[in-house]
Parts: sequence; C-alpha cells; structure tokens
Amino acid sequence: MAQPVRLLILGTGGMARNHAEAFAAMPDVSLVAGIDTRPEPLADFCDMHHIPNRFSSVDQALDWGEFDAVTNVTPDAAHYPTTMPFLAAKKHVLCEKPLATSSADAEAMTAAAQAAGVVNMVNLSYRNVAALQQAARMVAEGAIGTVRHFEASYLQSWLTQPAWGDWRTESQWLWRLSTRHGSKGVLGDVGIHILDFATFVAGQPVAEVSCLLQTFDKAPGGQIGDYVLDANDSATMQVRLSNGALGTVAATRFATGHMNDLRLRIYGDKGGLEVGFENWASRLRACLGEDIATATWTEVETPVLPSIYERFIAAIRGEGKAEPDFARGAELQRLLDRAEQSAAKGGCSLPV
Repeated sequence: MAQPVRLLILGTGGMARNHAEAFAAMPDVSLVAGIDTRPEPLADFCDMHHIPNRFSSVDQALDWGEFDAVTNVTPDAAHYPTTMPFLAAKKHVLCEKPLATSSADAEAMTAAAQAAGVVNMVNLSYRNVAALQQAARMVAEGAIGTVRHFEASYLQSWLTQPAWGDWRTESQWLWRLSTRHGSKGVLGDVGIHILDFATFVAGQPVAEVSCLLQTFDKAPGGQIGDYVLDANDSATMQVRLSNGALGTVAATRFATGHMNDLRLRIYGDKGGLEVGFENWASRLRACLGEDIATATWTEVETPVLPSIYERFIAAIRGEGKAEPDFARGAELQRLLDRAEQSAAKGGCSLPV
C-alpha cells in the first residue's frame, strides 16, 4: 500500500482546480483542507472538490496542522510570504511558478526548504512534455554534439480573442496584466517556462542576457477597475549560454493563431532537434547522422511521462527525485531579474 499523503491546497483560483483534480485522482492522496481569504470562493471550491476543512489564513491551517504537504496556487507575489511558514513547519511544498518575484526571495525559500529537509518543487509544468524530456536526454548523450545555437518561443493569444474567457472582465486574467496585483507580466508568467524549456534541453545555464519588454495600450487610460494594465505583454531576449552558444527567446500574448504553443529549435555541431508543444500535443524531430547532408528530419518517439503532481507525491514517498526543485526556481528567478534589469537599461547585455 502506498504511503498516505494528506494535502492542503492554498488558493482557489483557476489553476487550483487543475491541482485538485490531479491530486484527487491519485491513490492514497487525500485533499484535507483549503485556504483562501475569500469565504465564498473558498466554500465553493471546497464543496466542488469534497474538501472538508476550510481556513482563511495560513496561521489557522498551521494551528490545525493535520496535513503533510501543501500545493501553493496563489498569485506570484504571495508565494514567498505564504510558503515560508509551511517550510518552517516542515511541510512538503509544491509551489506554482515563478517561485517568487525576486531572486532574493527565491533564494531564501530555497535555503529554508533545504534547512527543513522537505520535498520542495516548483510547478514548471512543461517539464511534463514528453518531447522535451527526450530531447534533453539526447543532448546529454551527445546526439547533436556541442550546442551552438537555439531559438525558443512561447506563443499565446488570449489578448486577441476570448477562447479562455474575456480578459477585460475576468480577474483571473486581469491580475496578470497589473504589477500592482503582483504580476511580472508575460516575462514572469510564461517567459519563465520557455527559459526553462530551452536551458533544460541545452543542459547549460545562461551566462549573459539582453532583454526588451513591451506593454501595449489595451484600455482607455491603461486601467480597468482596480487593475492598472502596466505589466509587459511581449518579451524578446538574446542569451549566451555558459559554453558560448547563442539563442533567442520570445514570449507574447499577441500571437494570433496560437493558443498556448511552445517551440524550441536547438542545433549542435553534429545535428539538430526541433521540440514542439502545440495544440496540447508534443512532438520531437531530429536531423542527425547521414541525414545532415540532405537536411532530412525524422520523427522521434517520445514516451509518456508522469505529471508534476505525480512526481511530487512520489518524491514525498521516497520513490523519485524532487525535480524541478526550488533551487531551479531560484536559478530561473535570477535570470528573470537580470532580464528585467536589462530591459530597464534599454536591452543592454548583462551577466547572470
């Protein structure tokens, strides 16, 4: 029999439903409590997912204490102040990305998690993409030789069409456009995913970054209700990896025709790979060996992988590695901070 795990869900927004449904489907995982400062959304969420205990604060939940692990699904700015008390109480934590809104906070969270000796993971959900994992294995095994160049993009279009809802009226989208509400814009929201996507496959850290950010006019006066729409909508970056390889990274919410698509093309001195996650499907193509002379690309099989939620529970049970962990989240946050600093200086190149 699997070790029982009692899970608390912090936050009841849109992503929390995904967490609740995924964890509830696992054997011997119990959703035992939820936390939200808003009574009505908390009650609705807990009723929907049959969660018996409801709390309006982290302190109330810790006073009760009858849980083993926490999944933190709060807005970005809340990650640090809400996660730290759970780490002090030696609770395992899965935190939504980005880990924090500054590298200093992310590094403090990493140190606290290591001191507590608990499982700590950050929900870089596209690590679950089968093509990504297979590509990373192939690069690590030397299939494309030494990495020299790459191109990566994360393309969304929810600012141009209402397929996911009307961003002008729904808080789950409006907060992502407002720095006052804790958003780091497209850079922090999805830029972090594509940076992880690219550097995880390359197997190397970023040594240098230059970045440009753009916020577009989207409403009269740049504001809707309490939401000042000042967070960045598009980001472009040039990066140099530790071995000198160069790459470009882009993220935007204005990519008409793309709901939620990630792409990576990575080239070495012995071959190339193309990784795609488009229309919720994963694909990997390779140009290797004799095919290089004819520029012939072939499909590569990619086995299905456990989800981040399954890996979190497995790590708690001692059945797998806690990856990506808070240390990886902090590494990416340092990169995001430097990208923001570069953009503030007009896109000048900065060491990471």
